Amino acid sequence: MKRGKKYQESLKLIDKNKNYSAEEAIETILKMPKAKFDETMELHVKLGVDSKQADQQVRGTVVLPNGTGKSLKVLVFAKGDKAKEAEAAGADFVGAEELVPKIEKENWFDYDVIVATPDMMGIIGRLGKVLGPKGLMPNPKSGTVTMDVTKAISEIKSGKVEYRLDKTNIIHLGFGKVSFGKEKLLENYNTVMDAIIKAKPSAAKGQYIKSIGISTTMGPGIYVE
Repeated sequence: MKRGKKYQESLKLIDKNKNYSAEEAIETILKMPKAKFDETMELHVKLGVDSKQADQQVRGTVVLPNGTGKSLKVLVFAKGDKAKEAEAAGADFVGAEELVPKIEKENWFDYDVIVATPDMMGIIGRLGKVLGPKGLMPNPKSGTVTMDVTKAISEIKSGKVEYRLDKTNIIHLGFGKVSFGKEKLLENYNTVMDAIIKAKPSAAKGQYIKSIGISTTMGPGIYVE
């Protein structure tokens, strides 16, 4: 695959023989030629666990101190007082079973996160085949199935992100925008890494963090010690 001129120029800034700290990696990436849009800073963490084993799953959420730089749209499944509470808390869309055909038949996905009160999960269960592959199913572990819809919406809007293993035992996660600058990005990075380290399963043996890479959406990655 032929890479563009900016990518090639960016590669020249990476010293293959150097062990980078997170701060040095972020500094180097911020010196790279800029894309025409505000790129996301991405974190790729390979873990020494087996994602096929239920007792070695690594999944959770963390609120980034400086947000994600992205404005997320929140859909809330709730009724009655909880629906009113969700609207007051700033949910972009609120509804119940009347939304099922809209999602199923009209392919309506004009939102980034779904929050639901527990009594709505029977309805949402019917949408599992549609929402599951898109990673949109609400989940108690990620705090998106809850009676406290105000807190859930507030955290999502202020920069809450979910981290989880993929099939190759890697966590991929955006932790801010290039425009944030070094200090804010480093603070977000440290917050995410602290959360991943604390989430180490007791069943995991040997080296837990195998490798850490940082890159932008379009740029080359740098491995971090």
